[in-house]
Amino acid sequence: MTYTVDFETVSTVGLESSPVADALAGLRANEARYFRNKYDHVFTVEPAQDAAEAVDWVHRILLAEREIVIASRPLEATAFEVEGIRMAYVFYESGLSVNVMYTVEDGKKRAVGFKLSDGMEVPEELAQRFKFARQKSKLAGTIRGSFFVIKNEYTLL
Repeated sequence: MTYTVDFETVSTVGLESSPVADALAGLRANEARYFRNKYDHVFTVEPAQDAAEAVDWVHRILLAEREIVIASRPLEATAFEVEGIRMAYVFYESGLSVNVMYTVEDGKKRAVGFKLSDGMEVPEELAQRFKFARQKSKLAGTIRGSFFVIKNEYTLL
């Protein structure tokens, strides 16, 4: 079932099994607000098992680019295109959010981003590979984030 993320009334719907469900819901709402304000895009998610194609695409890029396998269980995912940029998000039970930004035409903007929910530890599979910068969010508290540039081509969803 598809869920439209409301950034005015933050809800843990779909994220209840996360030990940091409130912070993860805030992080998800923060992303929804960004896409609404920047692109006038309504941010929707669905259970990870229903969005297997998006989850597989993100996991394939992580593995091929950096040999990263996320240990946590994916809870929700989404994939969409705005202004020629293919976006995919996976929200994990641990509180991690992974997104792929992949320009369709020119190949100039292609990256994987990691965001850690407030209160979660850095996942072991990322701890030695990335430094995380902090940013404050009214919806999500303190978000720690990092990214890497995608070097190869990947078939779009």
